[in-house]
Amino acid sequence: MTSTPVYIICSPRPLVGKTLLARLLAEFLLLKDGSVACFDINLKEPSLLEYLPRITETADVGDTYGKMQLMDRLIVNDGIAKVIDLGFHAFDEFFKMTHEIGFLKEALRRRVEPIVLFVADTDRVSARSYPALQDQIPANALVTIDNEYVIRGELPRDMATGEVVRIPALPSFLRTYVDRVSFSFTDYLRNERDSSTELHQWIRRNYSVLRELELRLLAPSAK
Repeated sequence: MTSTPVYIICSPRPLVGKTLLARLLAEFLLLKDGSVACFDINLKEPSLLEYLPRITETADVGDTYGKMQLMDRLIVNDGIAKVIDLGFHAFDEFFKMTHEIGFLKEALRRRVEPIVLFVADTDRVSARSYPALQDQIPANALVTIDNEYVIRGELPRDMATGEVVRIPALPSFLRTYVDRVSFSFTDYLRNERDSSTELHQWIRRNYSVLRELELRLLAPSAK
């Protein structure tokens, strides 16, 4: 039996493109597998629930009941990939919880594979948070996301040592376009006949990158 991936998209900072990445990943998985389950843990940021309400439910890690409800959903090896859009306000509490309950060990026992996608930034909070994740998350399950819209230059050295995925920056006018709640990456690929457009190329590249990442991280466990 193959494993079930749980993608945890996170940053201790707001407005770094976390939900944009969650949307890309969720739509890619939905296109590839036909199903995906998404969990939105946000307060005031643009949230995944707004963009993909049919496949997303809200989650709360502010109390014990909410934590257990979420963990019960994530720990199941049902073959349906999970995507968590983890708001910056819940970053510390979420990883404190996973550490205290031994989530990673229990997940691996049940053939569930957590993969943490950390959206990098150059601020002090990110610089403190990343080493803390390294202490808790195995190197092969911790991926640094280099969003070029946020980081205009080199990644901080500590964040560039492991697996890195780069998301090219979109021009501002295209970013405004994809930020519309009604916009779908997959629908755009299907309906835009001109495959040479910058947005078409950007989506296809990112879907390919996500596919390659999935193969690298999950292929060994599926053997």
